[in-house]
Amino acid sequence: MKKTICMLLTALMILGLAACGSEKQEAATGEGFSPALDTATDCHITVAGGYDNFEALEAEFDSFNEYYPNVELTFTKVDDYNNMIGMVLDGNDAPDIYVNYSWMYGREQYQSSIDHAEDLSDPELGLDLDCIRSNIILNTSDGTLPMVPVFANTYGMLVNNDLFEKEGLSVPTTYQELVDVCNAFREKGYENPLMGFTKEETTSLYTLTAYPYFCETVANDAEAVKKLNALDTPAGEYMRPTLEKMEQFMKDGCADPDACAAIEDNYEAVILRFFEGDVPMMTCSGDTVSGTKKRESRSEAFIANPFIYTFVPVPMSDDGANFLDMPNLQFSVNKDSGNLDMANEFMRFLITSQELNKMAQNKGLMSPTKDLSFNNMYAAFGDVPESRILSPEVIGLTDDAVKQVRQANYGVCTGAMTIDEAIAGYGTFTD
Repeated sequence: MKKTICMLLTALMILGLAACGSEKQEAATGEGFSPALDTATDCHITVAGGYDNFEALEAEFDSFNEYYPNVELTFTKVDDYNNMIGMVLDGNDAPDIYVNYSWMYGREQYQSSIDHAEDLSDPELGLDLDCIRSNIILNTSDGTLPMVPVFANTYGMLVNNDLFEKEGLSVPTTYQELVDVCNAFREKGYENPLMGFTKEETTSLYTLTAYPYFCETVANDAEAVKKLNALDTPAGEYMRPTLEKMEQFMKDGCADPDACAAIEDNYEAVILRFFEGDVPMMTCSGDTVSGTKKRESRSEAFIANPFIYTFVPVPMSDDGANFLDMPNLQFSVNKDSGNLDMANEFMRFLITSQELNKMAQNKGLMSPTKDLSFNNMYAAFGDVPESRILSPEVIGLTDDAVKQVRQANYGVCTGAMTIDEAIAGYGTFTD
């Protein structure tokens, strides 16, 4: 009996040591979180952004409180965020953590959002930046990192997988397959195989299909990017391959502009139209995808006839689809925070694959982490070959240049101008 008890105790001790070693290994590899500050710390951390609500982040607050129960974390919405965040940061009630955007970097009117930001690349902070796709991390001239992505975004199309299965068709992976599948659906009685919002250029069907293709044409041409960013009119010639492709797209009848014009916005209206169940493919951005789950219950058609749907790249090239990988929401830490240590501790907790993936899943947005397989909605983007993953952060196109491309493309697709007119107008288009 004594021998048996001794053996059991020894086994329990070995298991205990193994568990302890596992916990240490998790902490060492970034797979687990171990508090670095006094867990009895009592303070208040404020996160500021432009969302009306941020339930996914508040769920992270609850998880963080399991380690630091006396730390109160709140999210505060700032009206007219892009224009007001600088003033808020300069005020007496400045947030400890705040939303930032890559396009604010280098623009004088948003300099305050950069000046107040702590350098998150400092290894002393212990952020697991390696878990994030490097191509969506902001490249700065001085090598500092004023913001870190917590969500990512891309362009693609919602696919009604049940319709494809019902009709014995495969989701297209090349441009010719896209044309063929649209024709096949029409032959089977589907009037609008591919739809999307068309009323404005910013997130129209034309932009969502053309911009990834355009990025592919200039991705390895630094001189082209330099000229495009300078808004030199002759640089408009770099748009020709994309504009010709989009002209062909319209001639191939992949989308019906008149039917698409009935969609009022690129968010709720797009989702509800798609949920009617007769549209095999609907172009949109990842931001739109994030609103699908909540709107399933608002669609009588979807409630009556639910179906499986996913989000995939739009294949505009015969070589395959491009994954346009972009940061969505980014967080900065206010270096003047009165609770800087705890603000950094929360960021250390959040910037891990586990927490970022969990928050992205709750929000319905794409995760910025290297593994997209955990979310079936975005899994197709994780299958895109690395050679076809494009990042504006890496390519270096400025927001001003992108606006010119969008408007030229919109003009050609809507018939407002010819390709030559659009090229000649580069650098002159205004909002």
